[in-house]
Amino acid sequence: MALEHAILVSLAERSASGYELARRFDASIGHFWTASHQQIYKVLGRMETNAWVTADVVVQGTRPDKKVYAITAQGREELAAWTTQPAPLEQVRSAFAVKLRALPFGDAAAIGDDVRSRRRAHVERLEYYRASATRFYPDPEAIGDDQLGGWLVLRGGIISEEAAIAWCDEILQRLR
Repeated sequence: MALEHAILVSLAERSASGYELARRFDASIGHFWTASHQQIYKVLGRMETNAWVTADVVVQGTRPDKKVYAITAQGREELAAWTTQPAPLEQVRSAFAVKLRALPFGDAAAIGDDVRSRRRAHVERLEYYRASATRFYPDPEAIGDDQLGGWLVLRGGIISEEAAIAWCDEILQRLR
């Protein structure tokens, strides 16, 4: 997937300035597809050249003008075409997994500390995801077609964090 497609999804949901898009990435999309603010602005310029998005300049008085981007019909066509292509299975690259493989050759206590730290981070992220689910999808049975994708991604995050916590617990159990 290209960053362009993540931006198209976000703009298909709601038009936004580059700054607003960057904040959305920080708050939601960034949990599974990261991009710096600089990357987002660079790609927006390329997408505007490709006619996938348009930008309206909004005058802000004493502050600098801002561009508000919206997806175009051509951008929607690109997004729809992209969804027809199978997504490649992501390759996991984990320094933590390599560290666990090094357990017989390293410091088991230090690895245990690392596991406990990771577990705390997964618990925090799980709490964040669950709070988001409660806030944005208070009645999962009433989710409309326009919200289903976001809900499914959030459910995937919740399930992943639950699995990560269970894995940390298993590691800690075995290290005792």
